[in-house]
Amino acid sequence: MSIQKVGVVGCGLMGSGIAQTCAQAGLEVVVREVNQELLDKGLKSIEKNLQRLVEKGSLTEVERDHTRSRLRGTTQLNELRDADLIIEAITEQLSAKKELFGELDRLCPKTTIFASNTSSLSITELAFSTQRAERFVGLHFFNPVPLMKLVEVIRTIVTDPQVFEEAVAFAERLGKIPVRTSDRTGFIVNRLLVPYLLDAIRALEEGVGSIPDIDNSMKLGCGYPMGPFTLLDFVGLDTTYYIAEIMFNEFREPRFAPPPLLKRMVAAGWHGRKAGRGFYDYSDPQHPVPMRLT
Repeated sequence: MSIQKVGVVGCGLMGSGIAQTCAQAGLEVVVREVNQELLDKGLKSIEKNLQRLVEKGSLTEVERDHTRSRLRGTTQLNELRDADLIIEAITEQLSAKKELFGELDRLCPKTTIFASNTSSLSITELAFSTQRAERFVGLHFFNPVPLMKLVEVIRTIVTDPQVFEEAVAFAERLGKIPVRTSDRTGFIVNRLLVPYLLDAIRALEEGVGSIPDIDNSMKLGCGYPMGPFTLLDFVGLDTTYYIAEIMFNEFREPRFAPPPLLKRMVAAGWHGRKAGRGFYDYSDPQHPVPMRLT
């Protein structure tokens, strides 16, 4: 089956990026949000991103207009019922996702492929909230979606091999580089990234180095584009804590356990850049200042 029409559920940071990327690739897209206010906010973000691409010369005005024409927003879930593929990008709550997929399963024909953009939850458990587990995959995009090339394509033990290959081909059509992986908590990227980030926090707790020293060591010593604390603030300390908790509960290995400092910072609401404070103080976003934490 050739995927021509895509439904995206959620028009937040990830959902709007997925919808924009699909529309730019020439696909018809319907993106759904729970209310008009959130939908308008997401569509406005897409509009700004497209205009920015035009100003940079990465997109012509004609291409921008064609992208707009292929993208439609709605607050009605039933308007996604004739999509060939539906990608879920809502809050990382298992119960909410399962409820959503159960409703979509009743709305959509059996040919529709379902995918979740979850970064941490079980694809298998989500798949079995429907009657089409064999047509269910994970499509884990990375933020910001229009710029990041990687997509983790996740199969379960019951995913139809042909459906899985269709999902891989779909990611390639978006101009992405798909990597194939199986339904193991953390998939590839978070399985390797999260222990690294947690170890950086432990190193800080133990006095191995300061926040800027550890960041600069990994940037200059390993060639990383940003240090672990800058990355933690960008991803969100609450998000990292949530993923680490899921991984620790799955594997029961100490390397996945959230360090005490991370727990305290999340409890204090210091969630990183989005909160204005994390491992750095973002009172002046152009010149973040390391926090005194130990």
